[in-house]
Amino acid sequence: MENKEDAIIRFSVSLQQNLLDELDNRIIKNGYSSRSELVRDMIRERLVEDSWSRADAEDNCGLIVAVVVLIYDHHQRELNQRMIDIQHESHISILCTTHVHLNAHNCLETIILKGKPADIMHLHLEIGGLKGVKFSKLTKASSFESNT
Repeated sequence: MENKEDAIIRFSVSLQQNLLDELDNRIIKNGYSSRSELVRDMIRERLVEDSWSRADAEDNCGLIVAVVVLIYDHHQRELNQRMIDIQHESHISILCTTHVHLNAHNCLETIILKGKPADIMHLHLEIGGLKGVKFSKLTKASSFESNT
């Protein structure tokens, strides 16, 4: 018996020509193989945004998952220790970190987090604002455990 989550359902969508043209342009620009593939990604992206909004609105809501990507100058005095201190002082679960040496001066680090959206965004801004951090990006994610 096929799992409900694995079943593919076809449905029809009516669009104005300019929206269809924009959709087709995104398919080409982003390398999608079909309209369905792009629409599935757009729906998933919206579900993630909604889960973050819902978690912000509800104080006791489930925790959210995110990834912070950083590039920083590892020669910056005390930067590594300050980044670690911020992580330890937060109310967020640090699930995993990776550290890669890009060249003689720069490191790339990813931090996978689980916590409340406001706490995750605060940690991202706090670390991203440190002297020596050259790039900081927060990618919102979701476990897709409920309602999806």
